Amino acid sequence: MKTAIIAEKPSVAREIAAIVGATAKKDGYIQGNGYIVTWAFGHLVGLAMPDEYGFTGFSRERLPIMPEQFILRPRQVKGEKGYAPDAGALKQLNIIKEVFDKCDKIIVATDAGREGELIFRYIYDYLKCSKPFDRLWISSLTDKAIREGLQNLKEGKNYDNLFYAAKARSEADWLVGINASQALSIVAGRGTFSLGRVQTPTLAMICKRYWEYKNFVPVPYWQVRLQTEHSSSHIIVVLMMIFTRPDDLNPV
Repeated sequence: MKTAIIAEKPSVAREIAAIVGATAKKDGYIQGNGYIVTWAFGHLVGLAMPDEYGFTGFSRERLPIMPEQFILRPRQVKGEKGYAPDAGALKQLNIIKEVFDKCDKIIVATDAGREGELIFRYIYDYLKCSKPFDRLWISSLTDKAIREGLQNLKEGKNYDNLFYAAKARSEADWLVGINASQALSIVAGRGTFSLGRVQTPTLAMICKRYWEYKNFVPVPYWQVRLQTEHSSSHIIVVLMMIFTRPDDLNPV
């Protein structure tokens, strides 16, 4: 009987493999002692782009784009001819499928959180896997934490609601990003522009700081030095006082 363990990234997989006694390093996984430890590279699977739902090009009349059912696809990268599957993601997905096929059950060791749950569930669904799985729920990668976590595995179904929340966030991001980006590009009339729930406010913060830097106006300030005598020693006390205008410096 073999058990597959899937981590979110190679470094975590190596830590877990060392604890379970898996030492034979292969291409995309580590095996030994009845375990096969493999890993993702973050989000290997995501939601398909609009073309796969039959929405090609940008059209005002077609907005908003709201697929009846979302399609899962390997991670996409943008090239000269549009989006295409990431070769590295495809390779690792094939390795994960082989690992799952060889094993009787799965231990999910992706990060203990919403996105970690989504990463595994999207891979699991995309590969059409039906093997039973338990959850390793730990917040530390110390040897002690990993061992205790493996001794107290949780049923995978206990985290169904966490997955549903992550799935809802993923689909909402798709709807906002795709429709807002196409709407902006259509209104602008030239070029392709991108809007998103995270990238847009982050970009706004960066731009705000940039313009604060560009529009900075130097303000004069003065240094006030006080010298006092105590016993035979001289104590120098330096005070930095900043005034916004020269007339703020009033005599006491």
